Amino acid sequence: MPLYKTITVKPGTKVFIWKVEESYDYLSKGIELTEHCQKRVNGMKSEIHRRGFMSIRHLMAEAGYVDQDLYYDDFGKPHLRDSKNISITHSFEFTAIIVSNEKVGIDIEKRRDKILKIANKFTPLSEYHTLANEEALIRKLAIVWGAKESIYKMFAEPGLGFLQHINVTDFDFEDAKTTARLSFNGMKRFYELEFLEFEGFTCVYGWPKVEVSA
Repeated sequence: MPLYKTITVKPGTKVFIWKVEESYDYLSKGIELTEHCQKRVNGMKSEIHRRGFMSIRHLMAEAGYVDQDLYYDDFGKPHLRDSKNISITHSFEFTAIIVSNEKVGIDIEKRRDKILKIANKFTPLSEYHTLANEEALIRKLAIVWGAKESIYKMFAEPGLGFLQHINVTDFDFEDAKTTARLSFNGMKRFYELEFLEFEGFTCVYGWPKVEVSA
């Protein structure tokens, strides 16, 4: 299956999502990797990871880029050579990128019971006592995790903790958006986030909130 979904978030910011159903050989056709990326994909033992890696190059093509336009810094964070911002994510059979003129982050997660076991490591569980059932709790936790992961990708500082330093504003599922505050080493940052759910997966993406002076 080709491109699964394209979202124009706002002028200058787009999300591209791929559902990985093709073989690695099929996805490799027409894609020329840099030496660095070829070594990376050759070293991947998981077939779904290799296929996901190649599908991201197709998403980049949808955004007008080739692999040579992408490079990684010392922390493994991806960058585009034209100075636009890119964030990349993959989870099982879905991959996604967000490309923007401003800092951005994106995360896809498969909704699973497993998140209940680690929830207290990234958010105060007492905040979710009003949720009707376990399914609703898993949905909300997946969104909160995705929001914090997206922010971490934008503000990747050593020592930053999901539980201690990032607070996601409560939201209703119907809102499809929320905000968050990051407090770290005396700094405060605010973010806007949007989310969507499909086929048992949750996708969250965000960008810094512009503070309007009075």
